[in-house]
Amino acid sequence: MAVDTTYYLILSAAVFCTGLFGILTRRNALLFLMSVELMLNAANINLVAFSQYYGNLTGQVFALFTMALAAAEVAVGIGIILVLYRNFEDVDVADAATMRW
Repeated sequence: MAVDTTYYLILSAAVFCTGLFGILTRRNALLFLMSVELMLNAANINLVAFSQYYGNLTGQVFALFTMALAAAEVAVGIGIILVLYRNFEDVDVADAATMRW
């Protein structure tokens, strides 16, 4: 028994909206980074759902590339957050506007 693609799209929209809400309302850099990850995972759900719907593996391959992109984004993001914490002793993204050369 297969799950209809509509349910995957509803789940993906809910996860994406949760990530978007997190980006728009949070000031903590770690929560901001987690919200971006939620949005990327919502895109992965869509890619895999449509890949299953059309019966090819293209969406799954793109989802794997997106996961690799997300891993690189987390590595760079954690580095930026560590520098932010080291300089300001806080991970508030509003303080990052004062980081100048």
